[in-house]
Amino acid sequence: MLTEEEKKEINAELRRSDRKSSAGVEALKIIQKSRGWVSDEAVRHVAAMLEMTPEELDAVATFYSFVFRKPVGRHVIQICDSISCWVMGYDPLYERLVARLNIAFGQTTVDNRFTLLPVSCLGACDRAPAMLVDEDLYGPVTPEMMDEILENYK
Repeated sequence: MLTEEEKKEINAELRRSDRKSSAGVEALKIIQKSRGWVSDEAVRHVAAMLEMTPEELDAVATFYSFVFRKPVGRHVIQICDSISCWVMGYDPLYERLVARLNIAFGQTTVDNRFTLLPVSCLGACDRAPAMLVDEDLYGPVTPEMMDEILENYK
């Protein structure tokens, strides 16, 4: 079930949309903000509000890389693996994070503090290599900066 607050926020998005289905991404973001991720059950309930099938809404959710379809840690680290970031030092950055957190892509640290994910583009080619922690964009990032950055997220 959706909470009353989630319904209220989704209905506000619906009032700004010319078609119910066009509010899909924003509705999913509302659920994620509230719950940390978007479950199958939430997809079904939101789809009903938007007059979509759950499969249609799930296609939106799985296409949009900033919607998490399984539980994530308190903080999500997304490393840009675009060609610009790759050329400018992606590999050492990724290796440092894997060693520091003892996880690979798609995994969450045992203390549930961090989840590590790849992202195809952060739109920060001028600051490559770039990474996003929650909503904070960092770049250019060096492996040496990693400990200091991660300490900001408890």
